[in-house]
Amino acid sequence: MSGILERSFKVLEYLAEHPEGCALSALASELQIPLSASHRLLAELIRCGYVRQEARDGHYVLTIKLVSISLSFLSRSGIVDIAQPLLDQLASTSGELVRLAVVDGEDLTFVAKAQGATHGLRYDPDMGLSVALSCSAAGHAWLSTMGEDDAMALVAKKGLGKPEDFGPKAPTSLKAVMAFVKAARQRGFSMINEVFAPAMTAMAAPVFGADGTAIGVVTIAGPSVRLTPQRMEALGPALCQAAEEVARASGASALFKKRA
Repeated sequence: MSGILERSFKVLEYLAEHPEGCALSALASELQIPLSASHRLLAELIRCGYVRQEARDGHYVLTIKLVSISLSFLSRSGIVDIAQPLLDQLASTSGELVRLAVVDGEDLTFVAKAQGATHGLRYDPDMGLSVALSCSAAGHAWLSTMGEDDAMALVAKKGLGKPEDFGPKAPTSLKAVMAFVKAARQRGFSMINEVFAPAMTAMAAPVFGADGTAIGVVTIAGPSVRLTPQRMEALGPALCQAAEEVARASGASALFKKRA
């Protein structure tokens, strides 16, 4: 049963990365699941309402059922209600994209955002995805709250990002990642420039729970022509204040209380 579940989740994750849909053969080949087994899994997922098959080309696509479940969970957790006004305020102050990520085991996942850019270049990546710890401002901020050995072990477990998949300055060694983490720990917030994506910069500050452990991260991200290193330094106090305010309000969220 565990093998079937693992394969089913892999199928769902693969389809989430291909919103335009994909052919059975492509999915089976990419996931290295036999064609017959892939067909059975997809048929079961269709029966449960998570996948549909397009009549036009026979491709398989996700339905909105998973999205509905996720939104329902976030709504009932209260996290968006307590964080959104604070994110909106920081977005207005910074004029850039502001997001909140929540610690979930060994992962960080973005759950809320506010867009402060009203014109010109706008940075607005996908939500609900796990954060790449080695090459993101959010990852560096979270790692900075851990002991050196724990942070290194988690980075080693999660792996390093490749510059061709992220930005040209993405760290390619554990030592290079820990240099970012050390700087974030000393500064109180992280800063990256063309690390997660070309021509993009970002900064992040951890949100601490009542017991002193990090339960989330608040980030600001934007194009490097606008969100310069000097601008990030100037926004540092506002970012840290927003993270502290989210921390103080976290008791109103069932999701945060569970992690605090």
